[in-house]
Amino acid sequence: MVFLSVSFVIHPQHNTMALSKESKALLQAQVELWNQTLSFMKSVALAVALDLRIPDTLRHHGGAATLPQILSGIGINPCKLASLRRHMRVLTVAGTFAIQPSETSSGRHDEPVYKLTTVSCLLTGDDVGENTASSLSPMLSHVLYPFHDSVLSVGLTAWFRHDEEPSKCPYALMHGVTLWEMCGSSEALNASINNAMAADSRFLVPIVVEECGGIFRGIDSLVDVAGGVGGAAATIAAAFPSLKCMVLDLPHVIAKAPSVSNVQFVAGDMFESIPPANAIFLKYVLHDWGDDKCIKLLKNCKQAIPSRDAGGKIIIIDIVVGSSPSDIKLLETQVLCDLYFMEIGGVERDEQEWKKIFLAAGFKDYNIMPLGLRSIIELYP
Repeated sequence: MVFLSVSFVIHPQHNTMALSKESKALLQAQVELWNQTLSFMKSVALAVALDLRIPDTLRHHGGAATLPQILSGIGINPCKLASLRRHMRVLTVAGTFAIQPSETSSGRHDEPVYKLTTVSCLLTGDDVGENTASSLSPMLSHVLYPFHDSVLSVGLTAWFRHDEEPSKCPYALMHGVTLWEMCGSSEALNASINNAMAADSRFLVPIVVEECGGIFRGIDSLVDVAGGVGGAAATIAAAFPSLKCMVLDLPHVIAKAPSVSNVQFVAGDMFESIPPANAIFLKYVLHDWGDDKCIKLLKNCKQAIPSRDAGGKIIIIDIVVGSSPSDIKLLETQVLCDLYFMEIGGVERDEQEWKKIFLAAGFKDYNIMPLGLRSIIELYP
């Protein structure tokens, strides 16, 4: 018997859109507001680093260490390695630590090395656990005390140290249920999230329709998966009257949806099945879930659409971390978003991380168009 292995090669494209002056200003203002809103996550990240004694661990390794060395030094479960990398990314972008890519003589890239900076040197103690004369750690620990295992940090330090239930996210460990399970039992939380997503759609989707309307042309049906109360679908349907739009979401969400012209609402579970359409629309959905859930969802999307030649595609609006690497404020905002959504089990991905799940779900091609904080990704079977 002969076994054949088939591998897919993804051929990405990157397009930079010529946005209007007004749209550019609005998108930059959104980045500024998100940066201000999530700046407290820098305090959370610093508080966690002090609680876990990361600066001291680096000092004990001569001022520089790889992530596995840090993980071992602070004594947390290896299953938290990826999460620790995301936590350290916030602190390296903030300048607390430095990161140096490691490359062997053969050109192969190994684990990057994290290094103390002048800033983080002020957070270290001596070898017997007492603080050095120049250490500011006691003062900062006092100021940051409100973040210690607080609602704001969702108990991030305790979660890093928790070994018994590695699959639980910080929110679930603190509250006993996931955010989405909580929404099913809390009308106030469900309404808050629906209102938040509706406001986001009222801001962003008109810009998408105006500046990138071509992504909706050539398709005659679209399913907005996890589309909430239909804000995005309503805007798209109004701009393209011949486009048949449908919103799929959980029953407790659909129950609160208003009547919208040319938009059909369907109650269901996106992880079970998705109604067939030319295109699937996923706005700010995939970042809520880990890789396994995303791959399952994308496979369901792939089953719901026709071939690329027949017009099938998935339209994703989500953050691509590092989409404009020269824009430091944008990058900082993206990594702060990532740490924030890590608390509920979500992930803000860079392009290589997106590519990994696209490939695993069986897709062959994608196109990325940066749009302020987020990007539009057209994904093709």
